[in-house]
Amino acid sequence: MQERQMSFYDEALSIPFSDMTERVMKKTARDVEAALARDDDSRDLDDFAALISPAARPFLMQIAQKSFTLTRRRFGSVINMYLPLYLTNLCSNDCSYCGFSSKNKIERKCLTPEETDAECRKMHEMGYENFLLVSGEHKDYGIDYFAEMMPIVRKYASFIQFEVQPLQTEDYTRLRSLGLDAVCVYQETYNPEMYKLVHRHGMKKNMRFRMETPERVGEAGVEKVGLGALLGLSEWHADSMFVAMHAKFMRKHYWNTKVAISFPRLRPACGGFEPGYPLSDRDLIQLMCAFRLFDPELELTISTRERPAFRDAVVPMAITAISAGSSVQPGGYVERNDDLAQWKINDSRPVEEVCAALKRHGLDLVWRDTRVRA
Repeated sequence: MQERQMSFYDEALSIPFSDMTERVMKKTARDVEAALARDDDSRDLDDFAALISPAARPFLMQIAQKSFTLTRRRFGSVINMYLPLYLTNLCSNDCSYCGFSSKNKIERKCLTPEETDAECRKMHEMGYENFLLVSGEHKDYGIDYFAEMMPIVRKYASFIQFEVQPLQTEDYTRLRSLGLDAVCVYQETYNPEMYKLVHRHGMKKNMRFRMETPERVGEAGVEKVGLGALLGLSEWHADSMFVAMHAKFMRKHYWNTKVAISFPRLRPACGGFEPGYPLSDRDLIQLMCAFRLFDPELELTISTRERPAFRDAVVPMAITAISAGSSVQPGGYVERNDDLAQWKINDSRPVEEVCAALKRHGLDLVWRDTRVRA
């Protein structure tokens, strides 16, 4: 890790959110052409701004083709298959956009060790060994609970990712010793005014603590960190600029930790929240491909939030990891109960159908981690 003067929170909050939107909107066709002509390992944040700008829309085919070439050159024909494992929907946060919000009157459940084992067994029978553990944020189900679940999950998984509440560095170090490979922590929005508005109660109100989580992940030596903004929650061009900045910051200061980017687009959920800044399919394709051109080393992920035809089209262009056959509720692989779900799945196809679509694009599906562990 290199020495640094300030955290990313300090760096990000020094830039007015609206200035980022303006920076993107000022880009011209000439700026887009210059960004496309740049060497593939030398594009900067200004180039990224040009590539996601409205001025780049006429260049979408060229951007997508270049993204496809870069993705195949760096990652070959490989696509990693992962599956979420929801441990609990208990949550003490009141977030206006989330189905797990403490204010929502939904059935709550926390998996026991026996239920976790049963879920893992079902996931393994589906072919998966890359598990993404997900939970709400609750004081009774924190680090000790996660540590208890790890040996159970490790029996079935060769790669374990976490998407849970932000933890301390020593907690990530502890989990790493138990087999943790990656942590996904989405900022939701980098807009401080919107962040305060939608996070009404609970630990998640602490924007600094959440935004500095990737740094604690890096300090703990975890292999990979996943970043992202909840697309549609705030002005998405600006949020995406901050995600790109955040990725660049992590690559500079924690170069041993790989960086992945996800593109969660707001989906209907309990509570009735409607996105105020929706982006179209065309916008999302442009954004994904722009991230590939911005940094060819980034791992890019897409979930079952997106509809089947969209996923089939975009995966070959830029994506390196995808889920299929997902459940977004605790216990949902053994016994489905939609009353427990966090949001409505958009691609509910069976795993076999998704795999067949990927193979038609000439992609090789990878289900397990083949690294030699120390």
